[in-house]
Amino acid sequence: MKQRILHIIPTLDRSGAEKQLTLLAAGLPRDEFDVHVCALTRGGPLAADLAQAGIPLHIIGKARKIDPFAYLRLKAHIKALQPHVVQTWIFAANFYGRAAAMFARVPRIVASERCVDPWKTWRELVIDRSLARRTDRIVVNSSGTEEFYVGHGIERSKFVLIPNGIHPATASTITRAQLLADLGLPAEARLIGAVNRLWPQKRVKDLIWAADLLKVIRPDVHLLVIGDGPQRERLLRFRRQVCIEDKVHFLGHRDDVAQMMPHFDVLWLGSEYEGLPNVIMEAMSHAVPVVATDISGCRDLVVTGETGYLVPVGDRAGFARYTNKLLDDRELARRLGEAGRARVLAEFSVEKMVERHAALYRELRA
Repeated sequence: MKQRILHIIPTLDRSGAEKQLTLLAAGLPRDEFDVHVCALTRGGPLAADLAQAGIPLHIIGKARKIDPFAYLRLKAHIKALQPHVVQTWIFAANFYGRAAAMFARVPRIVASERCVDPWKTWRELVIDRSLARRTDRIVVNSSGTEEFYVGHGIERSKFVLIPNGIHPATASTITRAQLLADLGLPAEARLIGAVNRLWPQKRVKDLIWAADLLKVIRPDVHLLVIGDGPQRERLLRFRRQVCIEDKVHFLGHRDDVAQMMPHFDVLWLGSEYEGLPNVIMEAMSHAVPVVATDISGCRDLVVTGETGYLVPVGDRAGFARYTNKLLDDRELARRLGEAGRARVLAEFSVEKMVERHAALYRELRA
């Protein structure tokens, strides 16, 4: 009999955890696993990927932070489906999903913690510790995420480290000249990409500041900020204040990032905390050198001086200095980019990520 796996996640937006769930659900062997997905709040763009892969999707429609009716609908759905394993992703689903699975008497429960979460107050951490005692395994994607939760009182034996997976990059269907023309930039422009949601955690203001430093010595540099979020207006205001609207371009959400990324000269990530950043993996798969903050997660991916450079959180001058070094030395940039691509292909494939989850499910079935 196939092992039925139900994944529960808040939404199916194009973010890191959602991408990993979609890749996992589509990649698990169909002759061994019967995979279902439940979105706690709403669907999203990745629902189409699940439909294409033939993965059933159920949307609960949670409307409020505390929504007892959504909890009851979720519990009823789990009881009707009768999964052998429920795996939950991200705090809201980890809370509602695990509680509902426990009361629905699901044989095995797995949670997924995807990020170092300093935003959590003592209340959220009490919930995490309490639910962890009734959880068979907690999947983390980086050593830093595991250390964070062990430090907050969860037993180390609960954790299973499964790094994110990524498919090999495909060639862009547009040329660099076409991209520059589409963006209205000159042919000699050098491109820095920053692909992330506009959240305080991402410290995009630091990147604008670093671009302002670079502007003094390199008039050819343009920073492309791709993504959206609640800090957009504040960041646009800061861009005006430092008079760098001609060099920093807010492009909003784009569905063609995979086509743009191969033409980046450098990728920047200025976050103060992360799990295992998908955007760095994507850049490395395209042989784009990375300059990122020296935090857990980034440290698991970027080997400084070999696949890119790491700088302290908030070190705007460090971003500018290492980026200028890469832009000045094309051979160095090529060497670091190729080393990054080799590292991703060897250690962070989708196939390895899927097989590690499959091995976990088999272990829980035994």
